[in-house]
Amino acid sequence: MSRGLLIVDHGSRRPEAHGHLEWIAGQVGARRPDLRVYVAHLELVEPSIEAAVERCAADGVNELIVHPLFLAPGRHLQEDLPQRIARAAERFPGLNARIAPWLGSRPGIADLILETLPPTD
Repeated sequence: MSRGLLIVDHGSRRPEAHGHLEWIAGQVGARRPDLRVYVAHLELVEPSIEAAVERCAADGVNELIVHPLFLAPGRHLQEDLPQRIARAAERFPGLNARIAPWLGSRPGIADLILETLPPTD
C-alpha cells in the first residue's frame, strides 16, 4: 500500500505563498520519508486539487490523506474541498481519499500561536 499526503491551501497569486506551501510539504516529507507528500491549491493557481489527485494516482498512491491547511471551518472547508476531493477521487477507483481534521481544529493550535510570540522583557 502506498500512502500519500495532500496538503491543500486556499491558493494565492503571490509566488511566495506557493513557495511557503512547498516548504511546509518539504518539512513534512523530511520527517516522514515513508509518506509521499503533495500540495494543491483550492483556487487561483496550480496545482489544482484535481491535478494533484491525478498525480497521486499516477504515482501509485492508493491511500490519500488530504490535509486542509485552514484555520476555520468555512465554506471552502465544509463544502468545496470535500466535493472536489470526492469528484477527483471518483476517477481513480483504487484510490481511497479521506480528509483529515483542519489545522485550526487541533488542540495544539494554541501552543503554536504562543510559540510565535516574541519573548517578554
